[in-house]
Amino acid sequence: MSGTEPKALVELVASDLLGPGVTFCPHPRMPLWSGHPKVYIDVATTGEGRCPYCGTVYRLQAGQTLHAH
Repeated sequence: MSGTEPKALVELVASDLLGPGVTFCPHPRMPLWSGHPKVYIDVATTGEGRCPYCGTVYRLQAGQTLHAH
C-alpha cells in the first residue's frame, strides 16, 4: 500500500465477502451522502483493497481465512 492513510477503514470477516473474495463500495454502513458509483474491490488477493473513488480501505480481519470453492 502507499504511504497515505486511508480516509476510512472497514474491517471485514470472511462471511462479509462475495463470491471470489470481493466486497463493494460504498459499503452498506456508509451514510447515504457519501455515495458514489458501486465498485467491487478485491480483498482476497492481498488481504485488503482500496476504493478508487473515496479511498476507503477494506481489510480482512486478522485470523480470517478464505475458503476455496
